[in-house]
Amino acid sequence: MVQVRILGVALDSALQHIILLKPVLDEPGEGRVVPIWVGELEATSILIATQGEEPPRPLTHDLMKTVLETLGAEVERVDVTRIEDGTFYAEITLMTPSGRRVIDARPSDSLGLAARFNAPIWVADAVVEEAGIPAELVDVAEDEEKLEEFKEFLEHVDPEDFQG
Repeated sequence: MVQVRILGVALDSALQHIILLKPVLDEPGEGRVVPIWVGELEATSILIATQGEEPPRPLTHDLMKTVLETLGAEVERVDVTRIEDGTFYAEITLMTPSGRRVIDARPSDSLGLAARFNAPIWVADAVVEEAGIPAELVDVAEDEEKLEEFKEFLEHVDPEDFQG
């Protein structure tokens, strides 16, 4: 497992939302970035949380956080465990009054909660290897040519490209 951070949210050529996960120890332009396709509402929720903003009314992930806190639980960590036929799988590890619990969850919900609890996010090495894209295609802030390469990549990538 490698610890990652949410690098940001992007749109592919079909205007589908992608959450970009980057290993925390990698320098800009190094390593691989894992793109995970999510729905528009989930992407918005994750973006709001990573930017430290408060929505006017609680979103689903805010409600989930409130419920967990009310029950005395907190998110200890999130793991993106595998990818099968282009579908990513994740687990949320909760610390509850009755002990540690691991629950199966969609990556989008897992990341939304991790962002709200400031919980560490981990991705299985095999997922990084299979689904990761070169970081130099994503770390484009200072390089206009790399920005064009990344746009070109997004124009032609499809979630089915990651099916085994």
